[in-house]
Amino acid sequence: NGDLDITVGIDKRKVSEEDEEDTTQIQQDPVQLSIFAHRFMGIAEQMGRTLQRTAISVNMKERLDFSCALFTKGGCLVANAPHIPVHLGAMERAVRYQVEYWNSEGREGLRDG
Repeated sequence: NGDLDITVGIDKRKVSEEDEEDTTQIQQDPVQLSIFAHRFMGIAEQMGRTLQRTAISVNMKERLDFSCALFTKGGCLVANAPHIPVHLGAMERAVRYQVEYWNSEGREGLRDG
């Protein structure tokens, strides 16, 4: 599946049982952790630059009044870009709610991609 599970220390919380078998663990390796953290942060920052470049709204284009982040398919925050960090406090919970809502009974669910 290509999922990546980065675990630091001994706290091994799982997002879901199905994710466990298809993940690669990077445990207690600060170099690899730093490399992946910077890669994921770079992806979030590139999302922000694209959003800024294509935005019509002055708030988004000039004031950078938006947030971009990467999440796991369970809704956990992986990396965020430093645009307006005030959004990040509620963003993870909002994404988790959407994941739960769209994956609940009677809905088609979220697909990879």
